[in-house]
Amino acid sequence: MTPLEMPCLPIASVLPEVKRALSEGTRLVLSAPPGAGKTTAVPPALLHEPWLQGRRILMLEPRRLAARTAAERIAWMLGETLGQTVGYRIRLESRVGPATRIEILTEGILTRYLQDDPLLERTGLVIFDEFHERSLHADLGLALCLEVQRELREDLRLVVMSATLDTRAISGLLGNAPVVESRGRIFPVDTRYRPSPQPVDPVRAVAAAVQRALREETGGILVFLPGGREIRCAHRLLAEAGLGPAVAVVPLYGALGREAQNRALSPAPEGRRKVVLASAIAETSLTIEGIRVVIDAGLMRVPRFDVRCAMSRLETLPVTRDAADQRRGRAGRTGPGVCYRLWSEARHRSLLERAAPEMLTVDLTQLVLELAAWGVSDPAELSWLDPPPAAAYAQARALLMELGALDPEGRIRTQGRQMAALGLHPRLSHMLLRARGLALGDLACEVAAILGERDFLSAASPGRDSDLRSRLEALREYRPHGPSEFHGMRVDTASLGRIRRTATLLKSRLKCGRNEAGGPAEAGTVLSLAYPDRIAVRRPGEAPRFQLTNGLGAYFAAPEPLSAESYLAVAELDGVQREAMIFLAAALSFEALFEQYKDRIADHESVEWDRRRQAVLSRRQVLLGKAVLKTFPLQDPDPGRVARAMCEGIRQMGLAALPWTKPLRAWQARVLLLRELAAGGISWPDLTDPHLLERLDQWLAPFLSGISRREHLPRLDLGAALASHLSWRQQEALDRLAPTHIRVPSGSRIPIRYEAGAEPVLAVRLQEMFGATETPAIVAGRLPLVLHLLSPAGRPVQVTRDLKGFWENTYFEVKKDLRGRYPKHHWPDDPLAALPTNRTKKGNQKKAH
Repeated sequence: MTPLEMPCLPIASVLPEVKRALSEGTRLVLSAPPGAGKTTAVPPALLHEPWLQGRRILMLEPRRLAARTAAERIAWMLGETLGQTVGYRIRLESRVGPATRIEILTEGILTRYLQDDPLLERTGLVIFDEFHERSLHADLGLALCLEVQRELREDLRLVVMSATLDTRAISGLLGNAPVVESRGRIFPVDTRYRPSPQPVDPVRAVAAAVQRALREETGGILVFLPGGREIRCAHRLLAEAGLGPAVAVVPLYGALGREAQNRALSPAPEGRRKVVLASAIAETSLTIEGIRVVIDAGLMRVPRFDVRCAMSRLETLPVTRDAADQRRGRAGRTGPGVCYRLWSEARHRSLLERAAPEMLTVDLTQLVLELAAWGVSDPAELSWLDPPPAAAYAQARALLMELGALDPEGRIRTQGRQMAALGLHPRLSHMLLRARGLALGDLACEVAAILGERDFLSAASPGRDSDLRSRLEALREYRPHGPSEFHGMRVDTASLGRIRRTATLLKSRLKCGRNEAGGPAEAGTVLSLAYPDRIAVRRPGEAPRFQLTNGLGAYFAAPEPLSAESYLAVAELDGVQREAMIFLAAALSFEALFEQYKDRIADHESVEWDRRRQAVLSRRQVLLGKAVLKTFPLQDPDPGRVARAMCEGIRQMGLAALPWTKPLRAWQARVLLLRELAAGGISWPDLTDPHLLERLDQWLAPFLSGISRREHLPRLDLGAALASHLSWRQQEALDRLAPTHIRVPSGSRIPIRYEAGAEPVLAVRLQEMFGATETPAIVAGRLPLVLHLLSPAGRPVQVTRDLKGFWENTYFEVKKDLRGRYPKHHWPDDPLAALPTNRTKKGNQKKAH
C-alpha cells in the first residue's frame, strides 16, 4: 500500500495542491491537524516531481526519536529498509546510503550541512516539520535557507509544516507564500476535563487518572508528564498500585536507550494493555501503536536563559493550548479516542495560546557563532519570524569574545571556525580545542560527552554528590553488566552508553593521543576552559558559599565533599537567585588556576569599609574576574583612601556614630537657628544631619587621621571638625548672636538650652528674675527666649515668653502655692520691686545686714 492509499493519512487529500504549489513556486506553508500524517505522506509523494531533478529531500524533525521513527515509518510504507530511499541523520548516528533521496534530520544537522555546503547542491527541497515548536535551530535553519534561496539557489524549495502553526505570520516571512491547509480529522477525540477538587501533586493525580481510565475505557493509554523525574515517580506509584499482569507500564523520554524507547512505541503484547508515561517527546511525529486514551497532566518543561547571570535553567510551566491540542491528537491517530485533561475547562481558556519561541528564551551563544561563521555580524541581515533579542545577543557575543572565537568587531577567528565545525555548544568546543593543546584532550572529550547528556548518576540515598570527578570515574570504571550502582550512586546505563559513544566519536574527531595523562583529578582544569566565567572561590565562613568570576554567588544546598574546596569550576547551576545552587562542579587548585589564567589575573588594592567588622579593611587582592582568589593585608595604605572609606562607614552607621556631646549638639542647633533667621546678614552653613552626612569627605575626612575603626571614633576631635564650617567672623557672630549663656537680674550666668528644630529655652529660678520686666532675648533682641521659671527645687512652675504679663496676671496664683511649699523663701507681694535672689529668705536677710 502506497502512502497515498493509507487510510490514516488525511493529508493525502491536499497533496495535489501541494505538488501544484511547489511546481509554480518555491515556498509553501502546510498546515494540518494533529495526526494528519503529513510527516510520512508528503516527502514520498514529492520524490518524482520534475522540479526536484533527482535531488534529495531534507526533512527536519525537532527530536532524535521523531527523526528515527519517521524514517522507519516511511521506509516501511515504501516497502524498503532504512538506507535505501529513506534514511536519517541524528547526533552520533546515521542510516543513509548512496541511493538515499529522503533524509530525516534533527534540526542542528541542517546547520552543519549549510555551513559545509551553502549551495545545498544535492538538495532540492527542505521541509521544516513541526515548525510550531520554534526551536532555535529551526529558526536559524530557515533564516539561512531563505538567504541561500534569495542569493544562490532560486530553485531551492522550502516547505514549513505544522499542526498548530500561525500560518499568517510564517507565510508573511516567506514572502506571502501560499498556505495549504488540511482541515479534516479522521478520528474524533472526546475531551474530558477532570480537575482535582483540591491541590494535588500532579504525579499522584496522573496515577489516579490512569487507574480510572483503565476501568472506564479500552485500549492503550498515553500519559503526558513534564519530564523524566515525574515519569519515574508515576511509574513507581503505578507499580505499587498493583495493576496486574494484564497492564504494561512503560516510560518514554529522551534519555532512555533505544531498546526502552522501542518498547514504548511497539504494540502491546497480545491480551495486554499498555500505559506509556511520556514527556513532550511524544507530542508530535510519533505514532504509538494501540493508543486510544490520552491523559494530560497539563505541564511542560521549558528552558529559560537569564541574561543577567548568563545561566540557563529548566522551568515547569502550564501547558500551552497548541501543545494541549497536539497531545489530544495522539488519541485519534488510529481510531476514535478519549483525552482526559487534569484541569478545568475555565483554566483551559486562560492558557497561553502557544509557547514563546526558543529564540526569545534560550542561550544564543551557539546561534551567534553560527551566524559569525556564515559571515553575518548583524542578525538584522537575515529574515526572522522573531529576531534575536538584543540583550541576549550581546551577552552571547561577549562570551564568544572571551572564548577567543570572535575578534572585538564580532568577526569570526580561526579558533571560532574550528569551534563551529565541532557542532557542540561553543563552551564545549572551546574546552576541547584548548585541552587538546594541554595534552588533556581525552579527558575533555569525556567531560564534553558527560555535559551533553542528562546526569547518569543519581543519589541512592539522601544527599548529593555534585562532583564531576565521580562521573568521570564511573565512565571509565563502570561495566554495563555490573551492579546498578557505582560507589553508592544509581547508574542510568542507557545514558552512560550514549556518553561513551559520544566520547569515542569526539576523541576520533580531535585525533586525541592515547598516551594523554589527564585523569579525573584534572577535571576542574578542563571544566574551567568551558566555564571561565563560573570559576568559583569559597567565601570566608563555615557556610558552603562561593563567589563566581562573573560576580554572582553560588552555594551547595547541603554540605558535601566539594563544598569544602577552596576553588571550583562550575558547570551547572539553577540560575534563579543572586546566589545559584550548584549541581555539577569540579575542584581546582590555585596553582592550576594561576597557570591557565595568569594573563587574566590582576592585583587590586582595596581600601573599603567592612560593615560586619565596622572597620576599614586595607587589602591586596588577587582577582580573576570579580572573584577574589587570594587576599593579603595592605601595608601602609594611603591615608586619604582610609579616610574616605571611614567616611563611607560613618554614612552606613549614621551620624550618631560620631562622639557627639550635648555642647556639640547645642553648637549645631545655634548655627541652624541663625541660618533659619538669616541673622547678622551672614550666610550660615547647612549643618543638618543629612547635609553633614552627604559632605563627610569634605569636612570630616581631614580630621580622621589614625582612625580606621568604629572603636577609634571617641578619639576624634569632633568639635574642631564642626568648627571648620565657620570662619573667624562667623564664630564671633555666633557667640554674640546666639550666646551659650545669659546673665539674669540675680547676677547669675545661666546657660541657654539649644536643640535643633526647637526654640531656645532659658531655665531659671523664678526668684532670680524679680524686678525684670522684659523677657531676655538673643539675636540682637530679635528672638525672645522661652522662659522656664523654676521653683526653688528646680521644677518648672511656668513657661512663658511674656515675663511682664506673668508678673501682672499669673504670679499671684503661683505665689500662693510656692509660699506654702517653700516657706523659707521670700515671696514678695510686688515682685517688680523686690530684689532678685538665688538664696533663701534667711540668706537674704544676712545679705541685707
